[in-house]
Amino acid sequence: MRLVIIGAPGSGKGTQAARISEKLGVPAISTGDIFRENVRNLTPLGQKATTFMDNGDFVPDAITNQMVRDRLREEDAQQGFLLDGYPRTVAQVDYLDGILNSAELGISAVLQLVVPDSELVSRLLARAAESGRSDDTEQVIKHRLELYHQQTERVVSRYSERGMLVKADGTGSISDVLERALQAVTEASGVLSRLVSQ
Repeated sequence: MRLVIIGAPGSGKGTQAARISEKLGVPAISTGDIFRENVRNLTPLGQKATTFMDNGDFVPDAITNQMVRDRLREEDAQQGFLLDGYPRTVAQVDYLDGILNSAELGISAVLQLVVPDSELVSRLLARAAESGRSDDTEQVIKHRLELYHQQTERVVSRYSERGMLVKADGTGSISDVLERALQAVTEASGVLSRLVSQ
């Protein structure tokens, strides 16, 4: 099973990706987590990414694409994966298509978590207060949401045109969102029907 989860910053992608991937028995691959790990470890990739992340900008496609390609080559991703935070641009969609096409694979479904912007801002400000993340100031949050609407929604449109997109309401409790997310994916692919009742 090869899934993509899409949503604005603060929509709960990471939380739901971890739970959905556990249900499916595939790794959740989060570009944000990998970037932050590289930043903490002061790797060359982390040093390149830091400035972009602190400003709330997307890390350039060339850096992100290389990282994702390398991650998808790892053994645990060979039987499936759930991508969280990638692709974020149409160019990244094309690059991911190329990676999968070369292996004669494809995306099973694309899940979008939908949350109003006003709630997203509140969630991210609360998270910033708790964790002290440098990329979660109010100014940066609003910039990230603008980028999401400008660029990532074009990704949503691309997958929608292919008939691969399903949506789930991302508001409410974690368990409620998980149930809706699994139901949405189930409707797109009957392969998951047995998971919803577990």
